[in-house]
Amino acid sequence: MLYSLKHALEALLSPLSLALLIAVIGALCRVTGRARAARALLVLAALVVYAGSISLVGDALLGPLEHRYPPLHPDPPPPAAAYVVVLGGGYAPHDGVPVTAALNADSLARIVEGVRLALRLDDARLVVSGGAPAGQSASARGYADIARALGISQASLIVVDTPLDTHAEARSIAAVVGAASFILVTSAYHMPRAMLEMQRAGLAPIAAPTGQLVQGRYAADLRAWLPTSGGLRKVERALHEYVGLAVLALSHG
Repeated sequence: MLYSLKHALEALLSPLSLALLIAVIGALCRVTGRARAARALLVLAALVVYAGSISLVGDALLGPLEHRYPPLHPDPPPPAAAYVVVLGGGYAPHDGVPVTAALNADSLARIVEGVRLALRLDDARLVVSGGAPAGQSASARGYADIARALGISQASLIVVDTPLDTHAEARSIAAVVGAASFILVTSAYHMPRAMLEMQRAGLAPIAAPTGQLVQGRYAADLRAWLPTSGGLRKVERALHEYVGLAVLALSHG
């Protein structure tokens, strides 16, 4: 029930969806003769679109998520672990495109980092996770193709291709790793929720966030104030995570 609520809230809180809803209400106010309320709502819709599509807002929302867990430093060897676990992401193979094109940017960053860490650890096994609804392709399968191409042996690879969300991934991974130590790889903005789900499943992973999107403070840069598709994606990712964290808090409140 709560997870259905999460998906409904995510759809509603997307800046474009929310602005459209506000604009529709404003139009109804206009039709019913409430011109002042209609103007105020249309201005609010425009502000939501603007604020929801600038990098300044996206970075302000993503920053607290990405900075919760620092990246593993590249110079010393990574902490000893029996497994490296890569969480699922977007994967859409089509028309014979290479697997590197079928995985989205977040997924590609996750699997490359997972392979890099696994190759630096002696005897560690790489666990690739991520299922898909019926008729779609599981991201774990795309991950496995890349991992083998980059030098991970089949014997060192474990494919978990059934879980559809982070909650289910945590339970599936717990069944695979048991009490063994493992490094968890996912996008930096997703790491706080992923770690919380793992902890709720009785696990204690070592965080290895990757794919950081917040590059630093640049409020003086005019580009940070201009609406872009990249800014919109940042805001949408952040809202997705905050809704997920709120649902987790409610489900264990």
